[in-house]
Amino acid sequence: MTDNVIQVKNLSKRYVISHQPGGTGGRFKYKRFSDVLVNAAQAPFRALQKKRAADPTREEFWALKDVSFTIKRGESVGIIGRNGAGKSTLLKILSRITEPSGGRIEIEGRVASLLEVGTGFHPELTGRENIYLNGAILGMKRSEIRKKFDEIVAFAEVEKFLDTPVKHFSSGMYMRLAFAVAAHLESEILIVDEVLAVGDAEFQKKCLGKMQDVSTREGRTVIFVSHNVAAISALCTSAILLVKGQIETSGETSEVLSRYLQLSQLRVQPSLNDLRISKEDSGVRLTAISLRDGKDEFGVGEDIVFKLTVTASKSFKGISLGCSLFHQDEACIGTLFTSKTFDLEPKETKHINLTIRRSGLAPGSYFAGFSLGHGGFSADRRDYDIVLGAPRFQITALTGNNKILFTWPRGWGGIIFTDHELTVTA
Repeated sequence: MTDNVIQVKNLSKRYVISHQPGGTGGRFKYKRFSDVLVNAAQAPFRALQKKRAADPTREEFWALKDVSFTIKRGESVGIIGRNGAGKSTLLKILSRITEPSGGRIEIEGRVASLLEVGTGFHPELTGRENIYLNGAILGMKRSEIRKKFDEIVAFAEVEKFLDTPVKHFSSGMYMRLAFAVAAHLESEILIVDEVLAVGDAEFQKKCLGKMQDVSTREGRTVIFVSHNVAAISALCTSAILLVKGQIETSGETSEVLSRYLQLSQLRVQPSLNDLRISKEDSGVRLTAISLRDGKDEFGVGEDIVFKLTVTASKSFKGISLGCSLFHQDEACIGTLFTSKTFDLEPKETKHINLTIRRSGLAPGSYFAGFSLGHGGFSADRRDYDIVLGAPRFQITALTGNNKILFTWPRGWGGIIFTDHELTVTA
């Protein structure tokens, strides 16, 4: 038996999009009965014309184009990309819901899919009946389903409504039961789309924990689509980035997520006002934030220097600067508040350099957040202005005179502890 459970080779999916004659900006024109008769008479001539020229009312759209990858048994793979990148189309083809236009897929094992709320459920059947229905669709015997039944119900937390038709379920209850069924029934491959966003935060955490158990303890393969980089980073051992229906990059999760965030930054360069948390003008503002010399890459242990510009519309005394550093998955690495303070007069502008010496940050992608206020780590600190998300920078490893991007497992954390002491006795 091979370790490869899914092999995708040159997979493509083509759709034909119809457009209203007269362009997308034109008004819709209603047809009269005379128009229908004229169109019917002209139909044979239009067929001849289509052979000579393209039809402007029809357009080919490739949702997927020459996609190839291999997934091994027990692997957790995250698929990420912008809306419209082809993620859901790929999962529908893998789940045998949609036929591909070209290419080949080889799947070894039973597939359980959760692509949207209530996938595979019949609204007129009760929760109990749908559990058995889904198991039968997967090819399981009734005795096998009965063994897992109590676990499914306990996980979904819908015991009280188990014999109620699911058409009366809320979207959250629907999703709870659907995920519980997909995760607990005996399938070798579990495919989960972004549907977990429907549930509350506690249940999302519960679902992620279950998917980790399915992969690590039960040795089943998990394919997980999400826009949540933190969830993919925590769950998946590898990832695939789709851009316009094609694979942009694939491999180790941290590298793929770094590329995804890099492309997101290239698309949109937000202004400080877009990143500002404090919307009310308190009279003092951060008006510019950058890295010294425009540098956005630093080696491990290298000083990081931020340049900030502060302006005031009225007088302020004893302002301190706060700075927090975040990993690309939005996990906070640490926070500082400056012990040194400064004053501002009305209409005054000051330029500030903040240096974080020997940062100790591990290789990866990071961003910063800054605040202006009174007080430090005390509970009564008052912030006047907060900007979160700028600037973004990379930490790389240095090997001799050659700089290389070091592959750092996210599980090792975000900080390298270099200042330590070891005592060994016989």
